[in-house]
Amino acid sequence: MTEVLTAEQMRAIEQAAIKSGAVSGLELMERAGRGVVEAICDKWPEFSVGSVAGGAAPRPAAVPRDISEKLKRAAVLCGPGNNGGDGFVVARLLKERGWAVKVFLYGDAAKLPADAKVNYQRWCELGAVQALSTVTFEGDQIWLLTDLVVDALFGTGLTRAVDLPLVALDAEPAVGHTHQVVAIDLPSGLCSDSGRVIGEGAVQADLTVTFHRRKCGHVLADGPEYCGSVVIKDIGLAPTAEVGGQSRPVWRDAPDAGVLAKGQGAHKFTHGHALILSGGAGRTGAARLAARGALRIGAGLVTLGVPPSVQMEVACQITALMLQRVGEAGALREILSDDRINAVCLGPGLGQERARELVPIALQNHERAVVLDADALSAFGDDPQALFDMLHNKCVLTPHGGEFARLFPDIAQRLAEPALCGPAYSKLDATREAARRAGATVLFKGADTVIAEPDGACSVSAAIYDRSAPWLATAGAGDVLAGFITGLLARGVAPHEAAATAAWLHVGCARSFGAGLIAEDLPEQLPKVFSDLGI
Repeated sequence: MTEVLTAEQMRAIEQAAIKSGAVSGLELMERAGRGVVEAICDKWPEFSVGSVAGGAAPRPAAVPRDISEKLKRAAVLCGPGNNGGDGFVVARLLKERGWAVKVFLYGDAAKLPADAKVNYQRWCELGAVQALSTVTFEGDQIWLLTDLVVDALFGTGLTRAVDLPLVALDAEPAVGHTHQVVAIDLPSGLCSDSGRVIGEGAVQADLTVTFHRRKCGHVLADGPEYCGSVVIKDIGLAPTAEVGGQSRPVWRDAPDAGVLAKGQGAHKFTHGHALILSGGAGRTGAARLAARGALRIGAGLVTLGVPPSVQMEVACQITALMLQRVGEAGALREILSDDRINAVCLGPGLGQERARELVPIALQNHERAVVLDADALSAFGDDPQALFDMLHNKCVLTPHGGEFARLFPDIAQRLAEPALCGPAYSKLDATREAARRAGATVLFKGADTVIAEPDGACSVSAAIYDRSAPWLATAGAGDVLAGFITGLLARGVAPHEAAATAAWLHVGCARSFGAGLIAEDLPEQLPKVFSDLGI
């Protein structure tokens, strides 16, 4: 796991390092600029002109050389803050490498922060600075035969809509010519804390280079669409710098193999007994998918609880799964008198009427983990508080956007409102608020899946960038995820960890199978994903 930071938290980390005397702001700016140039050359080797690494002398500007033997041209767009200062460093380093560089400044040079002003002056010794305004974008001077546009306008510091036509940077500069767009820290127009576009538009970057840690805006909402690919550069900040305020969210990397492996000498009850409740005739497939997922992820035993009318329908389609009649509330109460059943999943294909009857029974024992999905959530859409009053700290709610809006209509409405200024309300904010209100762990589904606990602990387990998994947009995929979470809860994994680990594995299974995926394929990919993790 690695931290994902808000703009305020990142500023606090930088200021703590500067105040400690470990580094100066000017040195951080220089490191950032060098990191951007390194990332550019790594992504596009044809841009590797000259060398500035390790203090080596740059190639003379008179003899630029790359694989195409053509002079490379860059336009660097600098803003009025420290992000603009990073841009001046990048411009200087590119020129030292033999590039032809145009620099534009949005704002008044006299009002630049101290460190940015130093780098502005250093650039002015090498070249001119042109004013950047709306008029600039009406012509072709920024991108005419330009190979690279560097967006150093606002980065993480944006708090208002930008009065520049940023979308114009997406235009092709000339027939037969293309340019690459690199954003420093974050594409201008995006909110650093929410990933939402503020105002009319944002820069569409091919590469975003950020520093120290990902920012929330890189992984939420519109962020992945506008950032292109994201590279994180180390600029020498301490990894454990203390920051006040709410806890930092974390980005979920590959789960700990120790959480998923099974030890020697254990037996099936060591790994728990999960109960998955099914709906009526023609609605049993979702529960069977969830049950298969729970079994594959390592639950020792998994039982499907079905209405008597569908017992034969289900029995002819399962083998390792067990079957139990669960008709009315009394039958469920009797089954749950067996304390060895330590995790229950309700919702997939359950039907809302059946959910309203059975959910209260499943929630009576606060020592038993419970996953509520699909119909178990929608059944309480007319009175969410009635559900929240029954929940406890071993519950996991797994809403998609529609179910979230039914349970938390005011929170969903706030999240849906246009982002007019920053920091804008984010999916992290919404999921945290929902978890506090519900008193349970909430997994808010989406490409940018967010998991939060009532105490504010939060993580992101997203299918974005190199973990993109568009094939998960298929019927039943969410049912399998509910089963994965239930199986891990049965194995004794804590709710937040179970939800986040299941979400990561869910994406891993989709990516392992690839195009053509259907929900039935997901559990069958777990052995391969486990093997890749060394389990």
